[in-house]
Amino acid sequence: MVIPSQDKDLSTSMSEGAAKKLRIASYNIHKCRGVDRRVRPERIGDVLGELDADIVALQEVVGQRDGREEDHARQVAEGRGYHSVFGRNRDHNGADYGNLLLSRFPVLNSWNYNITARGREPRGVLRVDVKLGGGRLLHLFNVHLGTAYHERSEQARSLVSGRILRNRELTGARIVLGDFNEWFPGLATRLLSAHFGNSGRRVRAGCCRTYPGVLPLFRLDQIYFDQGLTLKRLDRYRSRKSMVASDHLPIVAEFDLESWRELPRGAGHLLHRPSLNSHPKAETDSRSSL
Repeated sequence: MVIPSQDKDLSTSMSEGAAKKLRIASYNIHKCRGVDRRVRPERIGDVLGELDADIVALQEVVGQRDGREEDHARQVAEGRGYHSVFGRNRDHNGADYGNLLLSRFPVLNSWNYNITARGREPRGVLRVDVKLGGGRLLHLFNVHLGTAYHERSEQARSLVSGRILRNRELTGARIVLGDFNEWFPGLATRLLSAHFGNSGRRVRAGCCRTYPGVLPLFRLDQIYFDQGLTLKRLDRYRSRKSMVASDHLPIVAEFDLESWRELPRGAGHLLHRPSLNSHPKAETDSRSSL
């Protein structure tokens, strides 16, 4: 499901302007339930305003409910000029539930890949393709892996397979971000670090503790990226409001767009750019709801 930006002038300027940096954030919003156990979507929205990121990947997002006005996926981003893409993974008390990607850049395509492990809670990887200034293509993968070791191992293998990250239809740079649920470095960390090379290892080594938000001890939230991108800064975002709004803190990365390097063709990257809202035949998924 793609929700158009409510600020078309912003979308146009982001698309056509010569921005020098790209600010990206990942944030598990815990169903908008804060550490005070109050459900406050507007509080998450305030944290997004503080972050002022160009692209935000959100996990544990409650969407539309049958017969109710409540829709956290819309409420947290309302009035902030984002294009919004929601990937439904399962039902939660009568509402859609999954991952949300917010972008100030125009959205070209979106897919929700099913990575559910047998006998475990439904999980998905939300891929969103956006168009940056100068016509550059960026593939974003919003991830929320499972809580069990063998579940995460299966999902990590699926993530780096030809179905998702090694998909030959990818022509642009890739950024993978989200909640990997690894309390300590495990198979997901090893596979993604090996897949992305030095850039992945650099992020993992310098990554910040984000959970629990009040007293962060664990690096559950991660960002991996292609070597054509130059990381300038990586930090957790900690403010009085972000420490209360969710049980995770946001993680924020800034990339230098002036040093952007296009990846060489034929390195497992795609030779064909899919059309808007098209779905590759091999990726037809009954669980997808975009």
